Amino acid sequence: MAAGLSDPTEIPLAVLTVFASARLMRELFERIGQPGIVGEIVAGLLVGPHVLGWIRPNDFLSALSELGVMFLLFGIGLEVKTSDLLRTGRTAVAVAVCGVALSFVMAGGVALLWHRPPVEALFIAAAMVATSVVITAEVLASRGLLDARASRVILASAVIDDILGLIVLAVVSGYAQGRMNWFDLILTDLLAIAFTLFLALWGHRAVKFILPGMRARLRLAEAEFTLAVTLLFGLGLLAVYAGVAAIIGSFLAGMALSETVEPRVRTMTAGVSELLVPFFLVGIGMRFDPRVFSDGQTALLALALLVAALLSKLIGCGLGAIRLGRADALRVGTGMAPRGEVGMVVAQLGRKLGVMPDNIFAIIIFLSIATTLAAPPMIRVAFRGVDREPPDD
Repeated sequence: MAAGLSDPTEIPLAVLTVFASARLMRELFERIGQPGIVGEIVAGLLVGPHVLGWIRPNDFLSALSELGVMFLLFGIGLEVKTSDLLRTGRTAVAVAVCGVALSFVMAGGVALLWHRPPVEALFIAAAMVATSVVITAEVLASRGLLDARASRVILASAVIDDILGLIVLAVVSGYAQGRMNWFDLILTDLLAIAFTLFLALWGHRAVKFILPGMRARLRLAEAEFTLAVTLLFGLGLLAVYAGVAAIIGSFLAGMALSETVEPRVRTMTAGVSELLVPFFLVGIGMRFDPRVFSDGQTALLALALLVAALLSKLIGCGLGAIRLGRADALRVGTGMAPRGEVGMVVAQLGRKLGVMPDNIFAIIIFLSIATTLAAPPMIRVAFRGVDREPPDD
């Protein structure tokens, strides 16, 4: 399928191919006792350009993917009370910092051991620092585990993790371009932190004050859902201006509404997510080209980086959460393992700057997919007998 969508049949054909294949593979995987999201990623690999060649990534599918992720994180936020998430406080900060630091050191160290150029090693390290909260949140939500203590730590840590990952990416990309504006970097980071803290601390209070009056004045059908979606996209846009990902704004919008919104909004949000999230998961699979691993050295480097990626989060984030006990520390380390779309963003930037060759680009995509595929079974094992008591923080 062409990258442009000039043919009027291309949009319905693209939607049909992606959605139907994703849901079919999800059904098959769940029937054999495997996580459904893994099936949807495998669907992307099968129908994508490197296997059957039925469809290729394009701007339209990417837009649906981004919308799906925003609605998914918004729905997750609706199930999380601000007070519960803030209770994780110091533990969440420790988890994020330890996980980012160890991931950067281990991934960069492996790349240097393979004699990769320093700038290339920095981009590989930057691609491995940030957790993809989308995958973990979807798994936890599907298993009814969002109220578990370890789950709240994971969600709070992932928000902090996202900010730290963007700081690392800004520093690495500035170094690669031979320029570093420390004033702009610090200002952007402070703005991102202030935006996140403000919404986390006072967003739900503002919504409780404003929403009832607006809802009473509107005569629209599904007025509350209209207001909720407006807040979703509004905070998503503000998040981008503040220097963090749009999905963080979406998650914080859901949190702000979690104690106020009616069940009908949750139901409608879940319906939109069911439609759009498969485009995100299939998109991950479509971007993986298995042919690059025909070279032995490339395959070995990919395997070494995969081990480093999994162990760094398991050990680093686990140590950050050790005050919760070994069982919850293991759950937190496991839940922080997937990299997902975050690594892909770094890989695309490295390619654009000309510091990441095709084989390393493919390795980063592989790592994003492999950590994503590894997460559901790891989470399922780690969360057996989960303790649902809140942390003492």
